[in-house]
Amino acid sequence: MKPRHGGDLIAAVLSRWGVRHIFTLCGGHISPILVGAKDAGIAVIDCRDERNAVFAADAVARMTGIPGIAAVTAGPGVTNALTALKNAQLAQTPLVLFGGATATVLKGRGALQDIDQTSLVKSAVKWMARCTMVSQLEPTVERALHEAQSGVPGPVFVEVPVDVLYPEDTVRDMFMKESGADKGATLQQKAIGLYLKGHLYRQFHLPYVDVKAKVEQVTAALPQLGHDRELDQIADALKKAQRPALVVGSQTMTNCTDAGPLAAAVASLGVPVWLGGTSRGLLGRDSPIQFRHARGKALKDADVVVVAGFPFDFRMKYGLGINRKATLVSANLSSRELTKNRRPDFALQMPAAEFVKALAQRAPKGNWEAWLTDCKKREAARDDEIAKKANPKGPLVDPIHFFKRLEEKLADDSVLVVDGGDFVATAAYILKPRRPLSWLDPGVFGTLGVGGGFAVGAASVRKSAEVWIIYGDGSSAYSLSEFDTFVRHGMAPIAVVGTDASWGQIARDQVTLLGSDVGTTLVKTAYHKVAEGYGGVGLLLDDPAKTDAVIDEAKALAKQGRPVCINVHLQKTDFREGSISI
Repeated sequence: MKPRHGGDLIAAVLSRWGVRHIFTLCGGHISPILVGAKDAGIAVIDCRDERNAVFAADAVARMTGIPGIAAVTAGPGVTNALTALKNAQLAQTPLVLFGGATATVLKGRGALQDIDQTSLVKSAVKWMARCTMVSQLEPTVERALHEAQSGVPGPVFVEVPVDVLYPEDTVRDMFMKESGADKGATLQQKAIGLYLKGHLYRQFHLPYVDVKAKVEQVTAALPQLGHDRELDQIADALKKAQRPALVVGSQTMTNCTDAGPLAAAVASLGVPVWLGGTSRGLLGRDSPIQFRHARGKALKDADVVVVAGFPFDFRMKYGLGINRKATLVSANLSSRELTKNRRPDFALQMPAAEFVKALAQRAPKGNWEAWLTDCKKREAARDDEIAKKANPKGPLVDPIHFFKRLEEKLADDSVLVVDGGDFVATAAYILKPRRPLSWLDPGVFGTLGVGGGFAVGAASVRKSAEVWIIYGDGSSAYSLSEFDTFVRHGMAPIAVVGTDASWGQIARDQVTLLGSDVGTTLVKTAYHKVAEGYGGVGLLLDDPAKTDAVIDEAKALAKQGRPVCINVHLQKTDFREGSISI
């Protein structure tokens, strides 16, 4: 079918790349993109906030290995999306954000929602371009998708003015009417009319102009692999190791369409492994070499430490927590992250997943039973310590008790979306992802508000899965409105709001250190009623004796296709005292 407008051209490229969803909040500037996508068989999922549209695209990219796609309108549509865009950049998620813009001839003249968007967006993306001719659309979108996935993956931004999206006749009528040239009574109006006709001809009929000449940033080419010598040396170090440790980060899962080979490689190595971020769930719920606790102690004791796709940032104590005498190995796509804060003995700039698979081929499983036994003892001791803190009795609900019950009831296909501070961190100690690519957290940016958007994305690509959102009561208010999106698009996530009427993670230490809870207090809002107002089902859990029954009811309702919000009224707890990160 002959393209009718620029939206059809964009949709054609997206379809060729296997894109199945586009997330948005509608706006006149971008309507042709949405119409073109729908007509091309791409599902258009409209959210209630631009941030959540980008968060949804982020989730899709993480779970499918195909770049996520979002489209937002000009001006405030773009600025609203910036937090989610920056979160994707720091999480190294490949996605493309289309931003609407005023007509090219009106740029800078005070048109509706006309601002310098590219200057605002530039620091949050790895590449961006502005299309000013229809012939640029397809090659620009092709390159945008490539740039999102290549090198160190990340978000890209494509600005698309209305006059390269709408049909030529529509744009001509708009230009002539806005300028008064349609009347053509005066010499000035006639001159304007001639200029606009020439401009329209260039826009709609001149051939493709090289996109490289139109871009603001160009991605550096990733070095060729060629690490055979280093890989052999690392394999030799592992063979001689007595206490090796493996840390696997989110970057191992970028552009991942099949996690099976990576999981097999990790299992083949047989090294005690700690999974972080998106890699959680790589080995399923249980594995004899997988550990969740006492990573810091293990890294202090280890004689060989292999870090795959995980930077030496605050989560790794800036590399200072790793044994100085250990042989330290790091594989990362980013040359900066390879040596930031700590210089490894072996620094390999290459895809982290490919590194692990190549190492597994060279290093047969060693005999580390004594070391594994030590790690298992520490793991069991920490699990026992946490279990002893659980209080199954009231008043109200103890968070550890709640999550221990939820852990036993999660479906094998469950997806866990986490959005919050104290309540979510407690969940991370207890809940075990059942399968790869089924744990979604914001990443290093620590962004609150990802929950609703991530759940929209997860429910879009895994329609039959049991999707859970673990919210703090503070973070829930960012995106509870997406219950409206769930209802309209037939999605049925289960949101759990841990309500303690406080920004708990901040309040606990702020009071201890500064003697004041100012700015950290909330009220016990009826979040379950808020969800009901948007068309979902609300459940209140304030009696621990009813925990199992409420979880079971929520699961049954979700299976019927109804989104659920469980408002859990929490007991006070000192479980995570002193855990603030700043």
